[in-house]
Amino acid sequence: MKNKHFTFFLLFLLLTSFHTSFTEAQEYSSPNNPGLFHVGVVLDLDSVVGKVAQRCISMALSDYYAVHPNYNSKIVLHVRDSRGDAINAASAALYLMKDVEVQALIWPQQSTQASFAIDLGEKAQVPIVSFSATSPSLSPLKSPYFVRTAIDDSTQVQAIAAMIQAFQWKEVVLIHEDTDYGNVLIPYFLDVFEKIDVHIPYRSTIPLDATDDQILTELHNLTTMQTSVFIVHMSSAIGSRLFINANNAGMMSKGYAWIVTDGFSSLFQPMDSKTISSMEGVLGVRPYIPKSKELEEFDLKWRRMVYLNKSSSELSEPGLYGLWAYDTVWTLAMAVERVGTLDPQFLSSNTTNNLTNLSSLGYSPIGPKLLQSILNTTFRGLSGDFHLVNGQLKSFAFQIFNVIGEGERVIGYWTKTGGLSMQLNTTNKLTNSDSVIKLKLIVWPGYTTTKPKGWIIPTNGEEYLKVLVPIKYGFKEFVSMERDPVTKKMVNITGFCIEVFQNITSKLSFGLRYEYQPYPLDGEVIQNYTELIDQVYHKKFDAVVGDVSILAKRANYVDFTMPFSESGVIMVVPMTDNFERETWMFVKPLSPYLWLVTFGGFFYIGFVIWTLERHRHNSDFAPTIREGIPTSLWYSFLTLIFSQREKIDNNLTRFVLITWVFYMLILTQSYTASLSSSLTVRQLQPTIKNIHEIRSNGYYVGYQDGSFVGEFLTDYLLLDKSKLKPYTTPEDYHNALSNGSVVAIFDEIPYVQVFLNTYCNKYSTVGLTYSSEGLGFVFPKDSRLVSYLSTEILKITDDGTLDKIKQRWLQTGSNCDGPSSSSRSTTQLTLRSFVGLYIIIGVVSISSLLINFMCRGCPVQIPSISQMLRWIAPPSGLNYFMPFVPQVPVVELQPGGTGACAGAEHVVINIVERVCDPENRGAEETIEGEPSNPRDVGSTSTTQAPIQLENTVGEGPSATWDVESTSRPRTLLDLGSLRCRAKNLWGEDPDNSDPASKAILKASSSRI
Repeated sequence: MKNKHFTFFLLFLLLTSFHTSFTEAQEYSSPNNPGLFHVGVVLDLDSVVGKVAQRCISMALSDYYAVHPNYNSKIVLHVRDSRGDAINAASAALYLMKDVEVQALIWPQQSTQASFAIDLGEKAQVPIVSFSATSPSLSPLKSPYFVRTAIDDSTQVQAIAAMIQAFQWKEVVLIHEDTDYGNVLIPYFLDVFEKIDVHIPYRSTIPLDATDDQILTELHNLTTMQTSVFIVHMSSAIGSRLFINANNAGMMSKGYAWIVTDGFSSLFQPMDSKTISSMEGVLGVRPYIPKSKELEEFDLKWRRMVYLNKSSSELSEPGLYGLWAYDTVWTLAMAVERVGTLDPQFLSSNTTNNLTNLSSLGYSPIGPKLLQSILNTTFRGLSGDFHLVNGQLKSFAFQIFNVIGEGERVIGYWTKTGGLSMQLNTTNKLTNSDSVIKLKLIVWPGYTTTKPKGWIIPTNGEEYLKVLVPIKYGFKEFVSMERDPVTKKMVNITGFCIEVFQNITSKLSFGLRYEYQPYPLDGEVIQNYTELIDQVYHKKFDAVVGDVSILAKRANYVDFTMPFSESGVIMVVPMTDNFERETWMFVKPLSPYLWLVTFGGFFYIGFVIWTLERHRHNSDFAPTIREGIPTSLWYSFLTLIFSQREKIDNNLTRFVLITWVFYMLILTQSYTASLSSSLTVRQLQPTIKNIHEIRSNGYYVGYQDGSFVGEFLTDYLLLDKSKLKPYTTPEDYHNALSNGSVVAIFDEIPYVQVFLNTYCNKYSTVGLTYSSEGLGFVFPKDSRLVSYLSTEILKITDDGTLDKIKQRWLQTGSNCDGPSSSSRSTTQLTLRSFVGLYIIIGVVSISSLLINFMCRGCPVQIPSISQMLRWIAPPSGLNYFMPFVPQVPVVELQPGGTGACAGAEHVVINIVERVCDPENRGAEETIEGEPSNPRDVGSTSTTQAPIQLENTVGEGPSATWDVESTSRPRTLLDLGSLRCRAKNLWGEDPDNSDPASKAILKASSSRI
């Protein structure tokens, strides 16, 4: 809206005061001549661009018709001088359209004049062609009659961004003139730098009318910042003054980097030697102009013209704008020839004749056709391939040059498809990444080939970085220094923190010069580390190196490197021998759950034994639960000492007992080892268990004087400030804890480690570890050193260097295994340790019970191992493979018959058939006799025993005993060999009402 008001005001001023004199046309011709084509040109002939363009336009017209003498059309130029004034320029343009009726207008020279020019062209349907209005705010797409035969300024932004990325700079400062030309490109820089993660901490805006003093003031302001990479977007007039003053301010020295845009670099050659010499080391970008035969011939003509006319040095080179002006004339000439001979006279708009109204202008009937012809023109010009895309010249490549001495050297190229390269890449494929430098050797400001790191350390004019080091008397492992007896100054500064800092700074890719300054400056001991933070925040010093804790409230004023030590605040308490109070120490080797499961196991195994033996009618285990379970439970307990008296008849019971005995053996051995360890190691216990005990009893606690821990105890742990006592050295900690002044010491982990390494087995850490960030180095806000040093800290952490430094300073002379060595305790055995055994016992016992219940009532006895071996192999084969297994003699005893059982350990008599049983049920009963202990085997009837065993061992009379027939099998093992004679008494007693039976006598030396 503002531009519209300005436009109408300008028209009113022009049309009401039309007395300005103009330069006559180069060639006058009647507008009615159809063979002549009138083109207006408005230039500022006081500027370098205007002077160069006037000569290039004249030469272009002459050269074109010299090459094409037979063309029917001919361009007539009408040149007007605006004398650097926008009003004069607009007035001249209006005159050329209204009075001369030009069919095309080469204008504006500057982007600021384009708004009125575009409106004028659209109204009159006259193409407005500009070779120097490069502002990206001018869009030919939105203004159809505006044609830009130059490259848009915004296209160079990507080339500059690629350079910034290749040099790995993370911050840049933009310096631009305070005009539409200077301001309009800034959003494009902001957008592209945001995409590549480049920060712009500051933008310097300099007015065109700024004095040298104002420029110097702004430059001195830039020296106080850390960023040393500057992008200059200015015209040559103000830009040349900027570099002269930057050189005077010492900013064209080592460590700085300067990049100029094409608005400045395209007019580099016409500059005076003083300006060029002050720009040594500057990098510039400009559109690439390919070499050609036509360009060489033009350069020769230009030099001849400059020599003959004795022109000033500012016209020594045509520059990029001169070449674009030359190609613009050729474009118009080609377009006019294609349009043909048409009536060029303007048509009336049929509106009021009021000269103050823009609508009084006529319009060109051939304007639309001429515009289309211009847009379709393509040829090989002096500036390269001329091809208009969307109404403006298509960019192909950018040339990157380096100012050296009073000249320049091309160091590379950039294309949108090929990126940065030393040689021009015409392919559509990237040959390298923009994150890798692919340019020729560069001479930087200060005449050095070392790439600037992109930032400098503001040292307020000092040559060295001033580093504060805290003076402290305690914990000298971290920072230590000595006082010179003569100068009274602190010298020989060493310690863990100092060595870490020196190690990481020595590995930086750039030299970092610094000097230590002990603090306080009066040589006394530091009282509060916050004082160090204030010194850096107020820019009195540049850094702090020492054992400074990283805190959030401190980070609001300064920046910290990443921590180089462990983080956390912890409590240290004395240890006391608590052996006499350990009444129940014997139960500690096993966890409560393990005790519970073990006792439960005795009951379970007892139940399994009783169940299995009850099925075998074992008289040692009563048939009722009330009588049998206690016996079985007692039996399972006796497995610990192997003193059972009860005999086992069932093989399944033996399998269960094997697993249980194995488990008890492992458990008892583990218990013995753990208990032995507990009795031989001193059981030291902390006197205080947690912070709640301190808070509830109101105990006194200590902390390190000058640290943040005091505030932490009151603000976070809610301890009474009156209960806090500050101490300085590890010796103070020891004295306070040993004499009872305090019950605990709170400090950060690194200091606690030093303290515990000094006093072994007397103190221990207890309770929670309260989080903190650890120790770090201090720098001003937004210091670039922070990221570099943090990276180096990571490197020495990964390669083990930091651990070696820590071992050297913080653990020297330590005879302790660790802070908690004095409070070492025996590890309890838990259920987890015996899960495998529990699974085995469970599987065996449950399987045995299942087998037992499945075979209940079966007439066949569960065979012994020796029996199963005989079933597998015949006796001869068994003796061959297992000669230790004896043969079992089998003797059939008919009623009244006898048999021998020599060499056996036990005898099994199977009554396999009742001779007089009419039903022939085939009931099988097993009766065993034992010669070494003749006794009643537990008969259940009063019938006289049908089988008699006679002992034949010994010199005396043989012992004879009877074995009654029972309804349940019995197994009685003999420890010695049995030599006996058996006799079947069935049928010998006529009074016996029981039917006679046939028996089978089996004698075996196997115990199973």
